[in-house]
Amino acid sequence: MSDFEEKVRNALADPKNQGEMADADAVGTVGSPDCGDMLRMWLKFTEKDGKKVIDRASFQSFGCQTAIAVASMATELLKGKTAEEARELTANELTGDLGALPPMKIHCGQLVEGALKSALDQTPPAPATLPSSVAPTLAAALQKPAGKIRIVPLD
Repeated sequence: MSDFEEKVRNALADPKNQGEMADADAVGTVGSPDCGDMLRMWLKFTEKDGKKVIDRASFQSFGCQTAIAVASMATELLKGKTAEEARELTANELTGDLGALPPMKIHCGQLVEGALKSALDQTPPAPATLPSSVAPTLAAALQKPAGKIRIVPLD
C-alpha cells in the first residue's frame, strides 16, 4: 500500500466535519448526478480580531473515497481563514496532509475547491436557505425523474 493510500485510509477511518450544517452562512454545491461525483460544502463565519473568519466548515459527498478524504482535510484547513484567504487556496493546498494527489485523482481536489468557491461566491454570505434551483440535500439532488436511476439511502 502506498503512503498516499494509507493517508486516505486513515482520513476515511475518522472523517472530520461530515454532514449538513443547519445554521450555515453559505452553501456551495458542485458536481453532477449524471457522473456521480457531487460535493456540497457548508461554511459558518464568526468575528475574530475584527475579521470575519470561517468558524466551521462541513461537507457531504457522493463520490470516491479520495474526494471524501480531501473534503475532510479541507474543512479542517479552512477554520480561522477569512473568505479571501480561503478563496486563494488551490486544490493542491486543500488536500492537506494527504499531499499531492495521483493524476487520476486530481479531480477530487478540484471538486472540493469548486464547492468551496461556490459557497464563497454567495456575496454577502447568506443564511443557508438554498436557491429554489438547489436541492435541500445532496441526496435529493441525485434523485432522477421516474424511469431513470434512483438512489435510495439504506439504514
